[in-house]
Amino acid sequence: MKEIISSDYSIWIGEKSLSKINVKSHSKVAILVDENTKINCLKKIPKIDQAIIIEIQSGEENKNLKTCNYIWEKLTNHKFDRHSLLINLGGGVIGDIGGFCASTYKRGINFIHIPTTLLAMTDAAIGGKLGVDFNNLKNHIGVFSNPKSVIINPTFLVTLEENQLKSGFSEIVKHALISDINLWEIIKDSDFTKLNLEEIIAYSVKVKNKIILTDPIEIGERKKLNFGHTFGHAIESYYLAKGTPILHGEAVFMGMILEAEISNLSDSEKNEIKHYILSNFRLPYTPKKAELLNFLRNDKKNKFKKINFSLLEGIGNCSIDNLLTEDEL
Repeated sequence: MKEIISSDYSIWIGEKSLSKINVKSHSKVAILVDENTKINCLKKIPKIDQAIIIEIQSGEENKNLKTCNYIWEKLTNHKFDRHSLLINLGGGVIGDIGGFCASTYKRGINFIHIPTTLLAMTDAAIGGKLGVDFNNLKNHIGVFSNPKSVIINPTFLVTLEENQLKSGFSEIVKHALISDINLWEIIKDSDFTKLNLEEIIAYSVKVKNKIILTDPIEIGERKKLNFGHTFGHAIESYYLAKGTPILHGEAVFMGMILEAEISNLSDSEKNEIKHYILSNFRLPYTPKKAELLNFLRNDKKNKFKKINFSLLEGIGNCSIDNLLTEDEL
C-alpha cells in the first residue's frame, strides 16, 4: 500500500487501502452511493455501525442542484451535525456532488473520497475541486475543499466496463502530456490492457499532486490541468444539452486532440498525440465549432471575453492563460 501526502490529507493506494477508513470522532456517518456502487462496491466497505446509506442516480445528467437538495434533505432528516462524516463511494459524479454537499452543509462537514472508477482515482478525487452542473454548463457551481482522505482501491476497477476504464485513462494521458514525458513514453508504447494499473494510477496521482501542492486553488500552475478541458467541457455540455450524455473521458480525449492542434507543437507531435488517441479509444462525433461556441463562451476560465486555454509547448510541457478569440479558433 502506498501513501501520497497532499496538502492536509493522505491518498492511500492499494488493495488494503480500505483499512484506512477512519470514522472515529464523527457523530454520524453517511455513505453516498449510486445504483451501481450500491450493488457492486458497498459490500467491500468494512462495516460501519449505524451508517446511513444515501442513494442517488448515476450519470452526469444528475449532477445538479436538484440532487444536492435530495442529499441535504437526507442529512438534515437524519440530524447530521457539523461533526458528521460523508463517505463518497463512486466515480467522478459521486465525488464532485458528495464533496460539494458536504462542504456546504452547515458550512462544512468532513468527507472521504473512495473513488471506484479510473477517472475518479486519477483525477476527480484528487485536489479538492468540487461542484455541480448548472443549465447544462459543466461544473458551473462549485467550491475548493479538501477531503479528510482519499482511498484508492484498484480492486473496484473489475466492476467497470471497458469504455469506463478507457474513459478514465484520458486523465492519465493528460498528466503525461502536460508534465511528464517519461509517463507518455510508457503509455504510448504499451498495450492498454497489459499496463499495471495500480502503478500507473500511483504515478499519475503523484504528477497531479505535485502540481496541486504548488497551486491549491488554481491561480497559476494548476491551470495546466485544464489542458483538453476547455473544448472537452464544451463537448460534454453539448451532448448533455442534447440529452445524450457521453463519458467525461471521451470528451477530454476529443478536447486534447483539438487543443493539441492549436498548441505550439510540431506536426509530428500533433500527429503522434492524435494517432495514439484515435488508435486506442473509440470516440463519438466531434461537434463543429459553431455547435460549441455558446458553451465555450460560458467557460468559467474565460478572461476579457476571450476563451482561455492551457496549451502544450512540446510533449511534457504546458503553458497557461492562452487567450484566443472565437475567430482565432
